[in-house]
Amino acid sequence: MTARNRELFAEEARSERPDLAVLCLLLAAEADPELDERAMDWAQIELDRLAGMLPYGLHGARAWASAVTELLGGRLGFHGTPADYGKLSSSLLHEVLRRRRGLPILLSVVWMEVARRAGAHVYGLGLPGHFVVGFGDPEEGVVVDPFAGGASPGTGPAELASGPRTPAGTLEIVLRILNNIRAWASARPEQSAVALWSLDLSLLLPSHPASLRYERARLLVERGEFRTGAAELEAYAEVVAAVDAGAAARIRAEALSARALLN
Repeated sequence: MTARNRELFAEEARSERPDLAVLCLLLAAEADPELDERAMDWAQIELDRLAGMLPYGLHGARAWASAVTELLGGRLGFHGTPADYGKLSSSLLHEVLRRRRGLPILLSVVWMEVARRAGAHVYGLGLPGHFVVGFGDPEEGVVVDPFAGGASPGTGPAELASGPRTPAGTLEIVLRILNNIRAWASARPEQSAVALWSLDLSLLLPSHPASLRYERARLLVERGEFRTGAAELEAYAEVVAAVDAGAAARIRAEALSARALLN
């Protein structure tokens, strides 16, 4: 990802109304050097094309849910499989559009972006270990599972039949995608560079867990960047010291250990 793309990512994340598709594509450019401006335009045009395939004059959450599901999950075959969890491409919007396969949250992004372009009131709903899409007023409870091709998730992982439904915000969705990428990379030590850029982008979001700074510093040390990692550990220890002196002392000790590896 070029420095300019990172600037664009940060600017979009801090805009009044962040664009989910734009952020997902800028994020994907970090993983795919061939995802240039022209390829990003293709992805946006493809979302517009899919939206244009929906019927006109739809009214009501159930009508929208049925139409989008029939198009994307039925006619076009967008869905997920267990094997998709093992592929980085399953977290990249342009690849999900191309392959029509992906993780639940990326398939949900496709569902949301296509429906939104066509005029639907649509939102994402984050569940423990899963992600689905709702239509209309959240209180109506019209929810579909894009990973299952748009089928109703029923009571599913989060007891969807009861309880409040709080739509996920755009930046919350992007952070969750980055968390998924980091989890994928963390299970593969040879992919530490992927873990690093996912942390870098997470830290560009206006709201993120402070602990990500610590995680990034430790990753730098693991990658052999001892001096930089130690400096970041020390900087994080200064932040932590205001609320937890013991934790700050332990982090400073980690920084010392990292510096010792320079000898």
